[in-house]
Amino acid sequence: KDIEDRQKAREKISLRLRLQRAGLDITPQVFWIASAVCGAALGAGVFFAMPTLNPLVPAGAAFVGALGLPRWFVAQKTKWRQAKFVGEFANCIDIIVRGVKSGLPLNECLGIISRESPSPVKEEFVDLVDQQRVGVPLGDCFDRMMLRVPLPEVKFFAIVIGIQQQAGGNLSE
Repeated sequence: KDIEDRQKAREKISLRLRLQRAGLDITPQVFWIASAVCGAALGAGVFFAMPTLNPLVPAGAAFVGALGLPRWFVAQKTKWRQAKFVGEFANCIDIIVRGVKSGLPLNECLGIISRESPSPVKEEFVDLVDQQRVGVPLGDCFDRMMLRVPLPEVKFFAIVIGIQQQAGGNLSE
């Protein structure tokens, strides 16, 4: 746990990755433009609502609106998306276990998840299956998925799949 905490502290998460983790399909440039507009709107709103205040108050509101509010929104959206992902991830594991027990290959089970699961699980597994179709090894696909969804459940699942790919064995167990 301490090693993971130190690694997380060393990793600098880019804005693009934060937006992907939140499930927002926008570029960092659009985010910064929206942040500036939000700051200007909040600053102007405070200024026009209470024009007798010290001019630093609307400037502070504009600062909070430009830097604080959009980042808070992205963080909350990320938490919500990850909570929803964890709620549906157990069903995905169940699909894989049942599929492998019935004789389906792992790739087909992943394809079923990418076609029939609800959002946000669906998007992550669609990316995983698409990467695999173009020739990216399954372990690398899961590493990329762990970057987008940094949850212990996903990390554990990726490790299990990686070990099974290298050593073999009964995946359904």
